[in-house]
Amino acid sequence: MADVGIDLGTATVLVFLRGKGIVLNEPSVVAIDQNTKKVLAVGEAAQRMLGRTPGNIVAIRPLREGVIADFDVTEIMLKHFIYKVFNRRMLLRPRVVVCIPTGTTAVEQKAVLEAVSRTGARQTFLIEEPRAAALGAGLEIFQASGSMVVDIGGGTTDVAVLSLGEIVVSESIRVGGDKLDDAIARYIKKQYNLLIGERTAENLKVTVGSAFPSESQKEVKSQSIRGRDLMTGLPQSLEVTTEHVYKATQESLFEIISCIRVVLEKTPPELSGDIIDKGIVLTGGGAMMEGLDRLVAQQTGVPAYIADDPVSCVAKGAGKVLEHLDQLTPSLITRKRMAALI
Repeated sequence: MADVGIDLGTATVLVFLRGKGIVLNEPSVVAIDQNTKKVLAVGEAAQRMLGRTPGNIVAIRPLREGVIADFDVTEIMLKHFIYKVFNRRMLLRPRVVVCIPTGTTAVEQKAVLEAVSRTGARQTFLIEEPRAAALGAGLEIFQASGSMVVDIGGGTTDVAVLSLGEIVVSESIRVGGDKLDDAIARYIKKQYNLLIGERTAENLKVTVGSAFPSESQKEVKSQSIRGRDLMTGLPQSLEVTTEHVYKATQESLFEIISCIRVVLEKTPPELSGDIIDKGIVLTGGGAMMEGLDRLVAQQTGVPAYIADDPVSCVAKGAGKVLEHLDQLTPSLITRKRMAALI
C-alpha cells in the first residue's frame, strides 16, 4: 500500500513512503511570478531564490509558525512533493498521515485536512508532532510510563508528556528556528547597523551558535558575514562570534525553557518520576543547536539528550503511525471527527 507520512514543517517538508523510509526532504518554499501567477520553482530550487529574485518573482513560505498562512500555495507545494514521490503517477490514491503542532486550532486542522485531501489522498489523518517525534525517536510511549519530548521546529516548539500512547500534558509556543534567525538578524542590525538576510542569520546559528556562553568552550568560534551597511547603503563585512549569537538568541531560548518548565509543573507526580529516570528527549532541527541539551538539563534539573537524527524524528514517527494505522486511527484527527467538532 502506497501510504505516505508528511512532516509539514514551517521550514522543511519531509515525506516518508511506507516501505521505503524518508524519500523527500526539501524546504517549504514556493517561487511565484506575481505577474502571471505561475509557479516557477518549489522546494530547494525556490529556496535558492530567497532574497535574490527580481521584483516580479516572490519566494513564498506558505507555512508560518507551524500553520498554513497561504492555503493555495500550500496545496500547490504539497501536490508537487507528493507527485515527485510517486513520479507523477497518482493511480494509487494514498492514505496520508500529516504531523501538526499541538497548539493548532480546529480551523487550522481543517485547513490542513482540506489541503491534503485536494492533492488526491484517499484518506487523511493528523497526528500531533510531539507524539510522532516520540515514536520516531524510539520512545516506548505505549507503556504505562511517562516520556517527555521537546520538538523544536522552524515555527513552533512542542513540549509533551506521553503515557499509554496518548499526550497527558502538552504546550506549544510559536518559537522555533525562524524566531532564532530573526533574533540574530535584529541583533546584528541594532548593534552594528548591518542588514543581513534570513539565510545568513540561519547559517550563523548553525555554524557559530551556542545555547551556552562562550566561556564554556575552549575557543570561541567566529564567522565573517556580509550585509548592507544601513548608514552608507554599501556592502560591508563583519566578524560574528559565538558570544554575539548567544546574546541574540538568549531571550528566545529561555522562552523554550519556560515552556518546558510549565509542562513539568503540570505533569502528574508519578509520571514526573519516570521523566527524571528517562530524561527529556530533544527532537527537531532546533535541537541541534550546540549546548541546548546542557541548557535544558541545567535549567530544569532533569537530564536531557538529543535524539538520533533529530530532524527526521517526526517524519519517521509518521512512518510508524502508517505501520499501525488500524490501531491508532481512533486517536488520530480525521475529517469525520472534525465535522463533529466544528
